Amino acid sequence: MADQTLFRDTIFGLSSGALPAGVGVIRISGVEARNALFSLAGNIPPPRQAHLMELHLPGGEVLDRGLVLFFPGPRSFTGEDCAELHLHGGRAVIAAALKALSEMPGFRLAEAGEFTRRAFLNGKLDLIQAEGLADLIAADTEAERRFALENSNARHGKLYEGWRKRLIHAMAMIEAELDFADEGDVPGSVADSAWADIAALREEIESHVGDFRTAEILRKGFRVVILGAPNAGKSSLLNALARREIAIVTEEPGTTRDVLEVALDVAGQKIVLFDTAGIRDRPGRVEAIGIERAKASASQANLIIVLEDMSGSASPIDLPEGVKALRIGSKSDLAASRQPDGAYDHVVSARTGEGLDGLLNMLEAEAKASIAHRGEVMPFRLRHISLLREAGKHLEKAVQIENPLLELRAEELRLAATALGRISGKIDAEDLLDTIFSQFCIGK
Repeated sequence: MADQTLFRDTIFGLSSGALPAGVGVIRISGVEARNALFSLAGNIPPPRQAHLMELHLPGGEVLDRGLVLFFPGPRSFTGEDCAELHLHGGRAVIAAALKALSEMPGFRLAEAGEFTRRAFLNGKLDLIQAEGLADLIAADTEAERRFALENSNARHGKLYEGWRKRLIHAMAMIEAELDFADEGDVPGSVADSAWADIAALREEIESHVGDFRTAEILRKGFRVVILGAPNAGKSSLLNALARREIAIVTEEPGTTRDVLEVALDVAGQKIVLFDTAGIRDRPGRVEAIGIERAKASASQANLIIVLEDMSGSASPIDLPEGVKALRIGSKSDLAASRQPDGAYDHVVSARTGEGLDGLLNMLEAEAKASIAHRGEVMPFRLRHISLLREAGKHLEKAVQIENPLLELRAEELRLAATALGRISGKIDAEDLLDTIFSQFCIGK
């Protein structure tokens, strides 16, 4: 754990929601947290116990009566001495408390994310847990909440640290062969035993990276793009599914020029719908830009709804490869006659509501199917993917280099281990020496 004197300032900030509220929670962290409680409450409650106390301003005037908690470091969120003031959540009450703290020597208002940053620097969290915590706070749906909660524990750190230790072990074998080949307890060609594990590790990392698409769906939602000709009813369908007016709907074709989106919570699963410009031949200049954006959105979709007006004629639309599409008939209430069975995957009417619940059920099923084969631990940030791919690249180079060039192979392994260590923020150069001398009785 980092020394608390590393941080000279004691920080404070409102940790609860927007004001006014029933309760406003002010968090304090730093070496002067005890003094803040003495100044405001006249005493310090027993550690980790909530006590109802009367708080006073510097001049002796009563500020409020509320719950006061004290968490001595290192057994606190940040690893420092921490305190919490649970006050009435009125704007004037919180403003007075924050003003009183700001006037104390060595105190300042916390910057965004600074409590979590101190927790990381003090060894209470790794970078992956901090990112998972940020996602948990931002979660809108039950699926997002569960996934973020999984990511805020230590599972990712244990996985990446385990991979890094396997690399360090391989590096130790190589270093031992290079530098201590004349020692009696270092067997010959000991480095050869590590390369099978390196090859297996490279495959494990590649498989892990492949789970990122599923993680993106869980974090950001299942992307559904609605494509169709002008006046096919795309905007009306978007509004009907969202149950509010998101897009402008008129009888004039080409009303939608840009991509509109709305997020839906469907049985705890986040589904993001995208309304796009109508696709047709010989569009106007501005409309053509909208069509290009529609096609770009479709290429990044998890699912495409090809919407066709059942009351009129339909023109074929070129779809991107590799993206599943549902053919949906719209304006079923205006259709003179129903299409034969099998012409559409489903039919709807945004005007009467016919088929909307069925369509939502279909989207829910598609979203759940997309995450059905998820891995136990998945990379959930582009930062993770970048570093994992970097590690994989160095492992590939290490495997391809000829055996006599052990120094170069060892360097590639070192770079791969460094990339893995950067994911969680744990990189210790002493690990290599510790591993070497713990496995061989060199120099005893």
